[in-house]
Amino acid sequence: MKKDLHPGYQKVIFLDTSSDYKFLSGSTKSSDEMMEWEDGNEYPVIRVEISSDTHPFYTGKQKADRVGGRVDRFKKKYNM
Repeated sequence: MKKDLHPGYQKVIFLDTSSDYKFLSGSTKSSDEMMEWEDGNEYPVIRVEISSDTHPFYTGKQKADRVGGRVDRFKKKYNM
């Protein structure tokens, strides 16, 4: 295998910005922002908008329910 071909693999903290849920996992992605984990070590932080804590598939509920379709929204927008 060629040397320095693949990116470095290290542990990182993924932080869900909408619920402050965080988990430690391995990734090739890195960040300048660091955070201390429960084991006392510091790891890079990757901020994500959605995780298993907030995704509707895992939670069973939608965050924003849309009422009506395109036609209903158009009529409401133009007072028809």
